[in-house]
Amino acid sequence: MAVPSFAGCVLPYEKPATYSEEIIPLNPAPISQAQPQSKVQLVDYQEPFSVIEPPMLEPTEILPPEFAPANVPALEVAQATKLPALPVVEGEGLTLSQLQDLALANNPTIRQSSASAQAAADYRYQVGLSANPVVGYSAMQLADQGTDQHVVTVEREFVTAGKLDLNRNVLGHAVEAQKWDVESQRYRVLTDVRLSFVDALVAQQRIDVIDDFHQVVSHGVSVAQQQFKAGEAAQSDQLQAEIELNEVEVLRQQAQFAWDAAWQEMAATAGVPDMARSQLLGQLNPQVGNLEWDAITSDLLGNSPELHASASRVHQARSNMTRQEVQHIPNIIAAIEAGHDNSTGSGMINLFVGAPIPVFNDNSGNVSAAYREYCRATHDVKRIEMSLKARLAGVAKQYDSALVAVERYEGQILPKAKQTLDLAEQAYTAGEFSFIQVLIVRRTYFDTNLQYIDALGELAKAHAKIDGLLLTGGLDEPNDFRGGDSLRGQTFSQQ
Repeated sequence: MAVPSFAGCVLPYEKPATYSEEIIPLNPAPISQAQPQSKVQLVDYQEPFSVIEPPMLEPTEILPPEFAPANVPALEVAQATKLPALPVVEGEGLTLSQLQDLALANNPTIRQSSASAQAAADYRYQVGLSANPVVGYSAMQLADQGTDQHVVTVEREFVTAGKLDLNRNVLGHAVEAQKWDVESQRYRVLTDVRLSFVDALVAQQRIDVIDDFHQVVSHGVSVAQQQFKAGEAAQSDQLQAEIELNEVEVLRQQAQFAWDAAWQEMAATAGVPDMARSQLLGQLNPQVGNLEWDAITSDLLGNSPELHASASRVHQARSNMTRQEVQHIPNIIAAIEAGHDNSTGSGMINLFVGAPIPVFNDNSGNVSAAYREYCRATHDVKRIEMSLKARLAGVAKQYDSALVAVERYEGQILPKAKQTLDLAEQAYTAGEFSFIQVLIVRRTYFDTNLQYIDALGELAKAHAKIDGLLLTGGLDEPNDFRGGDSLRGQTFSQQ
C-alpha cells in the first residue's frame, strides 16, 4: 500500500523485526553521570529503532502466586534504579537513601504500573495460543431401529500466515513499553521524594539559623529594655528590638510549617504517611559547577524512559500494521468424522476442509486504521522529545540562576556580611554605633544566611530534576495498559 511522507505522516513502511524474547536488564545511570548515548532515531524512520531493552520488574511488584493464572510465564525481574543521594552528615536520623528505599517498596503507583506491565505480558501469552479443537458426537435415525448411525467428529481451525506469532510480536512491544513505564514511574517517585527531602532540609536549616538569631534578638530586647530604663536609649530602640523579635518568631513558625508540609509530602510519596517524624541527615550543597547543557540534552534523549516507551509503541504500531495486512488470508478449517452405520454394519469416515473467502471483507479498514495509529505513534516520539527539551530549558534556568547565587553568596556576600557584622559590633563596643545600627547589621547578616540556604535549596532541587530525567509526579496515576486479547479474537473470527 502507498505510504505518505512524515510531514503528513508519509513514512516508508518496513516490516519490523520479530520481537526478541531475550531479556536484558537495564539500570540507567543518573543523567549527570551517564555516558553519552545515541538518542532515539526519528528521521523518517529509514531504519528500525535501536531500542534498549527495558528494565525488569521487582519480585514484590508482581502479583502473588495465588493470584497469577496457571501456565502464564511471569515477567523476569531486576534491581530497581536508584538515584544518587545527597551527601550525608554524621548523626542519628533519616537519610535520603533510606527514604527512597521505603518509597520503592511502598509507593502504590509503582505497583500499579508493574501490575499493568504484568497484565500486558499475560495478554501477550494469551494472544499466541492456538484454538482448542472441537470434539462432538452425533446420532441419526435413532427412532428407526437397526438403521441408526453414530458419528464422532473432531474439528480444528488451523491459523495461517503466522498470525499467532504476529499477535505476540505486537503485544511483545506493548510489554516493552509498559516496562519502560514502570521505570518512568520509579524515577518519578524517587525524584519527588528527593525534592520533598530538599524542601524539608531547607526548612530544617532555616530553623537552625533562626533559632540562633532568636537568641541574639532576645538578648537584644533585654539590653534595649535595660538601656531604656536607665535612660541610656530611647523607647523607640526598645520597640524596634521587640518588632525584630516578633518578626523572627513569625519566620520560625513559617519554617516549622514548611518542614511539616515537606515531611508529610515526602512520607506520602514514600507510601508511609504515618511514618514517625525524625531529623533529616544530609547537606544541601551538592558540590557541582557549570554543566554542559548540550551533553546533558544528548544524555537525556538517550536515557529517558519516556522516550524509550514511546519508541516501543512505534514498534508496536508497526507490528500491528504487519499483522492487519495478513488478516484477510483465510484460516483452514478441517474436520474428520468417524462412526458406524448399524443398517449396513459398516464404519464411516468423512473429511471436511474449508476456508472463508474474503470477498466482502478484506480488512482494509483495519489496515488503514493501523497505519493512522502508526502515524500518531511516530509523532508522539517527536512530541516527547520536544517536551523534554522544553522542560530541560526551565530546569537549566533554575540551575544556572541558583548556581550564580550560591557562588556569589559564598565568594562575596557572606564574607562581607560577616565582616560588616564584626566591625559593627566592635564599633558598638567602642561607643561609635548605636544599638539600632548594630541590630540592622545583624538582621542583614541573618537575612543573607537565609537567602543563601534558599539558593542552595533551589540548586539541589534543579540537580535532583536533572538526575531524575525530568520525571516528577510520584503519586499521579501511571499509564495503564489499554489493550487486551482482541487480536486473538480477530485471528479466529476471520473478520
